[in-house]
Amino acid sequence: MTNNALPVGADLRGWLDHLQATGRLSAARPGVDLRFELSGIASRLDGDRAVVFGKPGGKDITVVSGLLSRREWMAEALGVAETELIDRFQQACQDPVPWTEVEHAPCQEEVIREVDLGSLPVPTHNEHDHGPYITAGLLIARNPTTGSQNVSIHRLQVSGPDRLGVLLLPRHTAAFFGQAEVSGTDLEVAIAIGVDPLTLMSSQAAVPIDHDELEIAGALRGSPLPVTKAVTNEVRVPADAEIVLEGRLLADVREPEGPFGEFPQYYGPRADRHVVRIDAMTHRRDPIYHTIVGGGLEHLLLGCIPREGSFLAHLRQSFQCVRAVHLPRGGVCRYHLYVQVRDPEPGEVKNVILAALGAHYDIKHVTVVDSDVDVFDPDEVEWAVATRFQADRDLVLVGGAQGSRLDPSTADGVGAKMGLDATIPPVDDQGRFTRIRVPGAEEIDLERAVAPAPTNWRSAS
Repeated sequence: MTNNALPVGADLRGWLDHLQATGRLSAARPGVDLRFELSGIASRLDGDRAVVFGKPGGKDITVVSGLLSRREWMAEALGVAETELIDRFQQACQDPVPWTEVEHAPCQEEVIREVDLGSLPVPTHNEHDHGPYITAGLLIARNPTTGSQNVSIHRLQVSGPDRLGVLLLPRHTAAFFGQAEVSGTDLEVAIAIGVDPLTLMSSQAAVPIDHDELEIAGALRGSPLPVTKAVTNEVRVPADAEIVLEGRLLADVREPEGPFGEFPQYYGPRADRHVVRIDAMTHRRDPIYHTIVGGGLEHLLLGCIPREGSFLAHLRQSFQCVRAVHLPRGGVCRYHLYVQVRDPEPGEVKNVILAALGAHYDIKHVTVVDSDVDVFDPDEVEWAVATRFQADRDLVLVGGAQGSRLDPSTADGVGAKMGLDATIPPVDDQGRFTRIRVPGAEEIDLERAVAPAPTNWRSAS
């Protein structure tokens, strides 16, 4: 199923080979402890190198972490320049490519009907996590009415040999499950662990309900993603996945889940939550288990880049002035959104702010800047706020809005939204906002113009 014309990120094992060939893959000593030690090593190298763990905790399955912990790695996986990353993802969201179904798939080379999740090398990541969590599993569910699929990543607590606790936030999987539960039936699901980087990125796209993210993966690949039907249900899963857990979200069942270290750098609390019962496990021969350290760079960026592409597409549909967007790390790559505009109409920036706040409930603060401000540089954005924003004129405040339940400052997910118009206001004297610059400074060849200071600096003259 490998096509040499595909981007390097279209194959997990090929991506690992690429990271190794470019000095960005390390191997931990065999047998590291699954409780904290594995995540500790992965955290120390996060953003620098991916890590392969052989026989962690005495398990036979290899673990990998840190596959996509830098923006430039994501662009590289797609085969584009970093400056083209968001536009490429936006294009894939707008023009998805339907998947193709195959009968014989690597992910089903081994089929296990009597499932024991204890056979998997599932780490415990953070200090107060309840226990082992599956963190890089793509949960795939089918709309019980239309049959369309949804793909998303949820934290999955290993609660028993065939049981997972799952936090379902109010998005598409929860909507599908609500339809099934009303009729008293379980919702069939599959959890794919160890997928290629492009499919991993696609799972985080913020697109309307009944848009199958596996089709976005096809668009990123430039060809249909091969999928196969699960052994025990109707869900279609990536054919080249390393491990697949097949099961059901149980109707009218809630059990304790949490705490778990989340992306805001706090713990999601313990509460009664949804439950997945696992009916079968399939995997490749000698499978690879992927884990994402909760709150680490890979966790943050996986939610960041696809959302930036989705939000850019959403805003550009209504506002021609929008040029770029960015979810900065200081806003945990979810809560703060920077938007760059060019030549907005009078009052249009306020509309951009309102539309951005409505793009996803996670967005808490929106800052809009002019095209001379680099939205990927937080210092530049802060400078624009400092010199172009006046709170009594440029602040948009919305109270009592749906926000992130993982934001500890909200009241169970209900809180305030804020927009800052940090664009140049209409003034009579435009010279007030002329940025200082040194003419020709960017063009100076420093290697020719400057040399290391001599031992006696006085002799430099």
